[in-house]
Amino acid sequence: MPAHDLSWPTRFKCLLLAGGLITGLLTLNGCATVDAQTTAYVGVEHPAPTSPDHVVVLRSEPLRPHVRLGEVLIDASIDPAPPITEVEQKLREESAKLGGDAVVVVYDHIQAVGAYASGPLWARDVTTIEGRKLKGIVIKYQ
Repeated sequence: MPAHDLSWPTRFKCLLLAGGLITGLLTLNGCATVDAQTTAYVGVEHPAPTSPDHVVVLRSEPLRPHVRLGEVLIDASIDPAPPITEVEQKLREESAKLGGDAVVVVYDHIQAVGAYASGPLWARDVTTIEGRKLKGIVIKYQ
């Protein structure tokens, strides 16, 4: 019997094994993610969008007079973690949409963002999922 003449159950097992290997490799490879949500404040000016290249990321409130335009919330994966330059670029892009000159990071922590249960009902294992959370206040200089 030639090697390429495999029975249906044998071919099915080979396909399952190949599919499992591909799925495993993709899972191990993973993708770093950076998601953002932007909220404009009510009752403040809504200037035209600015260029992300001109938005400055700050870690403390500037002394220069400014007005607060809104907030940017960032959710980033930690395993694998995206480069910090990618996170800062996302902050700049979202702040520019609100017309900001700068964004002040007021919160930057790794925390539990979810959980999943696995195993049989009588011996469940609950594993937490962690992620990076950032909050920035978008400002416009006066």
